[in-house]
Amino acid sequence: MKKKTVYKWMSGIVVLTIAAFVAIYFLNMQSVVKKAPNLVNPDAPPTFSQLIYGDFDNSLDKPMDIAKIGEFLYVSDTNNKRVQVFDTAGTPIFKFGKEGEGKGQFKFPYGIAGDKEGNVYVADLYNGKISIHDQKGKFIKYFDDKKKLLKTPAGIRIFDEKLYVTDVQQNKVFVFKLTGEKLLEISTGANKDDKFKAPNAIALDKKTGELFVSDSGNQRILAYDQKGKYLRTINGSKDGKGSSVFVNPRGIGVDSRGILYVVNNLSHTIYGFNEKGEQVFTFGSMGDQNEQFYLPNGLYVDDNDRVYITDTLNQRVALYY
Repeated sequence: MKKKTVYKWMSGIVVLTIAAFVAIYFLNMQSVVKKAPNLVNPDAPPTFSQLIYGDFDNSLDKPMDIAKIGEFLYVSDTNNKRVQVFDTAGTPIFKFGKEGEGKGQFKFPYGIAGDKEGNVYVADLYNGKISIHDQKGKFIKYFDDKKKLLKTPAGIRIFDEKLYVTDVQQNKVFVFKLTGEKLLEISTGANKDDKFKAPNAIALDKKTGELFVSDSGNQRILAYDQKGKYLRTINGSKDGKGSSVFVNPRGIGVDSRGILYVVNNLSHTIYGFNEKGEQVFTFGSMGDQNEQFYLPNGLYVDDNDRVYITDTLNQRVALYY
């Protein structure tokens, strides 16, 4: 498979910039948010904490996704064809994987997820497989996709012993048992309201059970119930049918407040939406300083509402809380 085919859904749109009042707003809010963000304003954005680069000899190169599994952070170090592992302070612990098509090898490691035993699942976009590793990175096996349904797995997450996978080129979302049996397949809908074009990332609201998919090629987020029924569209407009604020939405996550975070890749920003689908904040701008991004991609929200963002072309991970 040619790389430019896979990259088609990532390219070609002029970079947008963010208005100056956003930066001013966050500077004014920063001290308040640090003290008690949920008490002062239940819709407050998270506060910048730190950046993670890796060490001098093992710096990140195009990190695409991140997940907190157990006590460690696992980052798909995509251009280096490996996964890097950090503690929560950002200290490099170890790395695993190398370029290739064999067991424990990667061509384009992308989505990362972990199960309750601490096993690490890595989706390889080019190899078309999801590999499973133990906490130390030792290859265990490939995910047993019993009917060989997956072609280009991208975003993956595990919720309630189920593996959720977006397949970019097939324009589908799959839900599997961890033993490999397919539970659900969401594909082209009956109308344009829920027709995928390069679905990229996936997230679940644990309170409502809603499943969110970043429909990158259509510049929107689609919401489904647990049976795969289309519920609504989120794109920054009032009813989800107006002009979208997104330009290539990528990583998504939901915190304990029900805030949906969306990485807006080509405008180098992060959006937040409440449970009604209303935009409540945005942060970030193009650059390489703190609280700036350059083509961010992956996003992960941990159980303590810490938000991790892979700042892809700045070769780092940003942590907010």
